[in-house]
Amino acid sequence: MTDTQTSLEQVLPGNTSVFSEDTLAILREIMYEQKFPVGSRLYWEGDTADKLYYLKSGRVKITKSTDEGKELILYMHQAGDMLGQIDPFHNSRQAFSASAMEDCTVGILQQSDLEILIWQHGELAIDFMKWMGLTHRVTQAKFRDMVMYGKPGALCSTLLRLAHTYGRRTDNGGYVITKKLTHSELSDMIGATRESVNRMLNDLRKKDAVDYENGYIVVRDEEYLQSVCHCESCPNAVCRV
Repeated sequence: MTDTQTSLEQVLPGNTSVFSEDTLAILREIMYEQKFPVGSRLYWEGDTADKLYYLKSGRVKITKSTDEGKELILYMHQAGDMLGQIDPFHNSRQAFSASAMEDCTVGILQQSDLEILIWQHGELAIDFMKWMGLTHRVTQAKFRDMVMYGKPGALCSTLLRLAHTYGRRTDNGGYVITKKLTHSELSDMIGATRESVNRMLNDLRKKDAVDYENGYIVVRDEEYLQSVCHCESCPNAVCRV
């Protein structure tokens, strides 16, 4: 068995795992389904924020545009995730954009329908509070990584998040990140240039902390990456992309 063959596949549940089966069933009853082909937008930054999106299949990236036109990737959602923005203030606007990284099937929840269900079902209200709390913790942890320990810390944190989200265990206890990512995509995830990401990855390879096999990134030394980003040992539900 080679280093990239797995003895254990890690599957990270979607962020709706905080919902009970009963409350998820209630939500599925009011969703209407829509298909989004790869490259299409679910919503744009500045659109009216009056819906939530439950990702049934595919992957979606959440981005923020800078004044210079560069896109920063904040999240990469997978099947089982809920995304979008609603708040108590009517006529609020989406703070980010969402686009399909693969062909996606999405269940859409209207805010008006959701407000009625929350009023009718107390357990649904509690689960939504848990989901909003989890989303806030993920956002808080990501911005900590990007601000506190420079670009090397942000890159190491991102590699750990990718390993925990899409990783498969190798024989030596590392992870193969099963989604191929370009250096440009990694640079967009940490707000760095492609050249600096290439340089930092080469440094990590020299330290035998990461490697490449068949085009996939392999995390070999998780503890070293954790030391660079001063990992706070967040649960995997928070340590995700």
